Amino acid sequence: MSLRRLGRTDLSIAPLILGTNVVGWTADEPTSFAVLDAFVAEGFTAIDTADSYSRWVPGNDSDSEKIIGRWMKARGNRARVLVFTKVGTDMGQGHNDLSAQWIIAEVEQSLKRLQTDYIDLYQSHWPDPRTPQDETLEAHDRLVKAGKVRFIGTSNHDVALLSEALAVSKARGLARYETLQNEYNLFTRSGFEGALQDLCVKEDIAMIPYYGLASGFLTGKYRSAADAEKSPRGRGVVQKYLNERGLKILAAMDEVAARTGAALSEIALAWLAAQPAVAAPIASATSVAQVESLARGARLTLKADDLALLSAAGR
Repeated sequence: MSLRRLGRTDLSIAPLILGTNVVGWTADEPTSFAVLDAFVAEGFTAIDTADSYSRWVPGNDSDSEKIIGRWMKARGNRARVLVFTKVGTDMGQGHNDLSAQWIIAEVEQSLKRLQTDYIDLYQSHWPDPRTPQDETLEAHDRLVKAGKVRFIGTSNHDVALLSEALAVSKARGLARYETLQNEYNLFTRSGFEGALQDLCVKEDIAMIPYYGLASGFLTGKYRSAADAEKSPRGRGVVQKYLNERGLKILAAMDEVAARTGAALSEIALAWLAAQPAVAAPIASATSVAQVESLARGARLTLKADDLALLSAAGR
């Protein structure tokens, strides 16, 4: 399993990042510990969370970071894993917040919840039109210089915002965004492919896409309106993805699966990992069995003809 470097950083990761938006939500603490244990046992190290995960659950107060922190303390493995987290989501202010004041204060809360004294990759979660990018980047730079953050990245940025951020960092000698975390998968492609992907390739920005399985649609379990009842989010998945294009993608994936013997979820991750600028996809799991399947996807190398077939189906 080859390692992928994140931008110009010295962070080398196996080609899979564990997403933990489900930690403290659909995965309770014992389940989360089992999933995290299985993930590192497979040889992976990078774990992605956010200060806001999963505060949408009643009574949940940033439980994803807290559970990860308790897991690292219990296992004594902080030095052997890479912790990625994010800042900037509305945490009660009434708006997304990338102000210097918020970043400097909130990083301390994330460090406390994670029970660590540094974060490997600290990411701006959502654009904040109220705050100039130079203010945001100055705050991130302060954290890097203080040793509280090793590298910075961004999320949900378009080509204009990312270009501006890179220009500000270069002109002012500030830490720059080394990673981009945007939605990207076989179905959802237009937001990344084209100018934004070209910029990432040119500037050596590592793409770490989320929703790589399109909320479960690319696992193949949603193929009819009746399938909407298979999970709490099934109705939304069917409404969004179950159309002529979605069915064409599933048909192509079925064809590749017949040739390779791989599960559709594994094929979806392997396709992502083969795309220009993509360092590693982010994927969540709520069971050890799901981790094992994700690991197979991370190790799967698709032939050029299969990649072409899948790409053509999703256009």
